[in-house]
Amino acid sequence: MQRMKFLLPLSRCLHRNGSTYRHGRSFSAVPSYAQHDYLQEEEVLVEGRANSRAAILNRPSALNALTASMASRLNRLYESWEENSNIGFVMMKGGNCRAFCSGTDVVALYNLLNEGKTEECKALFQSVYKFVYILGTYFKPHVAIMDGVVMGGGAGISLPGMFRVVTDKTVLSYPEVQIGYHPDGGASYYLSRLPGYLGEYLALTGEKLSGADMMACGLATHYSIKEKLPWIEERLGALITDDRSVIETSLDQYGSLVYPDERSVLHEIETIDSLFSHDTMEEIIEALETKAAESGNRWYANLLEKIYKSSPLSLKVTLQSIREGRFQTLDQCLTREYRTSLRFISEQFSDNFCEGVRARLIEKDFTPKWSLSKLEEVSDDMVASFFSPLGEIEPELNLPVSVREPDV
Repeated sequence: MQRMKFLLPLSRCLHRNGSTYRHGRSFSAVPSYAQHDYLQEEEVLVEGRANSRAAILNRPSALNALTASMASRLNRLYESWEENSNIGFVMMKGGNCRAFCSGTDVVALYNLLNEGKTEECKALFQSVYKFVYILGTYFKPHVAIMDGVVMGGGAGISLPGMFRVVTDKTVLSYPEVQIGYHPDGGASYYLSRLPGYLGEYLALTGEKLSGADMMACGLATHYSIKEKLPWIEERLGALITDDRSVIETSLDQYGSLVYPDERSVLHEIETIDSLFSHDTMEEIIEALETKAAESGNRWYANLLEKIYKSSPLSLKVTLQSIREGRFQTLDQCLTREYRTSLRFISEQFSDNFCEGVRARLIEKDFTPKWSLSKLEEVSDDMVASFFSPLGEIEPELNLPVSVREPDV
């Protein structure tokens, strides 16, 4: 446990002045393709409590993957709840399925691209990223109950909040490089602030963290076994307060003290740092190959196998994204990630993303044929183009920074 002690202070890095992700310096208008209001309401349910509201993600057949209409409704709900003086705090949870949220619905993006509807893809990105920012600057206490599967954008719509409750069933992962994409929704902000180079490890391999792991590295604030969640929700539902300390005390009453088990990757943090601290993907892979050959440990071989199967373009772009995220605020990360997302769905590179989704989620043959199949085919200039300003023709991501953070 001695090596684990340094992981705990991360939560202090992610909080400031008693609020989560307040910076010192995860859909506000329904797009033309949005579903009817009744479908939006079915996919995001609302529970009203004495002094709080709960948003419930309700797409069990898709592991609660976010659609444009869902994000649009979340934005409207959260903005209205923030302005309502009768609401003290807000909650979010997944509906009756084994997932909290599996991220943005990339199959929907795939279909839109195949139909030539790139503007609607952009609208989806804008809506999701705006919600991540609103949650990251939310004025009221927020409780996310992250039970079950949490992938990519699912973390983006929960980690920015004040309280993050995980369970013995929580599994967090960032599998984007395996589908020819990149971790977005603020991922470059959160991952870059994990201890050492754990963020690079998670993003480049798609490896998973348990709820206990998330507690140890500061991504979660409270841990509970799944069976206690009804008690937690009942207790929170009875509260008449907007005081974060009262909410925190209530969560503490049902929380459990937990440590990563002996199989946790966090026990290998020094090894991870030695492997994933290198400047380039080529150097990271070389270090892994050397370790695998020297040790014969199957763990290194498994990591290499996942990296070999991932998109070389996505690997290089993702590594650069996390490195830049270390020196940026949440809004800056979201603005940059928006540029990167548009580049991935551009005419020049969309085949990379579509092939990854086809291989892993549509036909499920798990053998993507990447258009850029080798790291040496991905030039530095090509990577740099994913981070360049969009220019006059394409507007940048418009976040309400001046309204929500007037001191910035």
